[in-house]
Amino acid sequence: MDNTRIVVAGAGSIGCFVGGSLALAGRKVRLLLRPRLNDRVQVAGLRLTDLDRRDRSLPPGGLDLSTDPAEALGDAGVILVTVKSGDTREMARLIAEHAPASAIVVSLQNGVDNVPLLRALLPNRTVVAAMVPFNVAQSWPEDAAPRFHRSTSGAVTIEDGLDRLRALLDVDGLPCRAHPDMAGLAWSKLILNLNNALNALSGLPLREELSQRPWRLLLARQMAEALAVTRRAGLRLPKIEGVSPAMIPHILRLPDVLFGIVARRMLAIDPQATSSMAEDLAAGRRTEADFLQGAVVRLAATHGMKAPMAETIIAMVAECENGARRWTPEEVARRVADARDDAKPIPQPS
Repeated sequence: MDNTRIVVAGAGSIGCFVGGSLALAGRKVRLLLRPRLNDRVQVAGLRLTDLDRRDRSLPPGGLDLSTDPAEALGDAGVILVTVKSGDTREMARLIAEHAPASAIVVSLQNGVDNVPLLRALLPNRTVVAAMVPFNVAQSWPEDAAPRFHRSTSGAVTIEDGLDRLRALLDVDGLPCRAHPDMAGLAWSKLILNLNNALNALSGLPLREELSQRPWRLLLARQMAEALAVTRRAGLRLPKIEGVSPAMIPHILRLPDVLFGIVARRMLAIDPQATSSMAEDLAAGRRTEADFLQGAVVRLAATHGMKAPMAETIIAMVAECENGARRWTPEEVARRVADARDDAKPIPQPS
């Protein structure tokens, strides 16, 4: 399977890091990417760095690049879908139109809705659930290769029982392992990804945000709300990177000194790293708040519950999309408190 054509469909931060790592290991990789990034990589190449101090480069001409979906997908054996959740439907259409029916489609996306959507839109194809637990930040130094930096830790995870595919994706700098419950793991990761929006609202690097207890308390409340919803829905949430999602709110509530000791691994983040949602806001792109916090809101409604904190965060991110600003944790807490008051039932006269 080593000679299988791997197409990274939607090569942005995650896609370029994953595709570049596979290419460096000798895999046959093609990146389907936007024209601006394509032009820069054609001239300057690609640089991959990580938290473990790897610093590797692919020279100009060292990658197969395309901006044309028909050209990129035409001989695909494995398609790694790395587009944002809002673009999943369109990517499914392109795969259906241009990719061989035998191509294996692997979702490396955030959220819990993408794999079911891909399976519904590509009913006669193999669609595999996968998860990327780490954050990748991109930068474009002047007159140098675009840099894609893995700023947190973790291994790519795919469905159990696909040993040949796992081996194909398991390379130096990009470990890949299998898990028997990818649907549950997707919800575990979504619980962690709820911080993406808070980090975007804060305007702070992730490490600095998590070092401040007021922000951690907000994140703990947001996670606790989501955990209550998943319990009502009867979902089992497996450990992610060795940690149970149910334990994380308790850890987040610890005083700063204790948190720094207990959560050393959680704080093993590049000092300047921000969430992907913060990057999206800074670049004027659509965010995934409606696919992260929104999934909690929709699941709550299905089970007769409300998720006022998730609803509030979605609204605040939408405000930032229309004009970026930084929020203090006190401002966020006040908005959440107001939303909780609005969510209370109005007493009926006796």
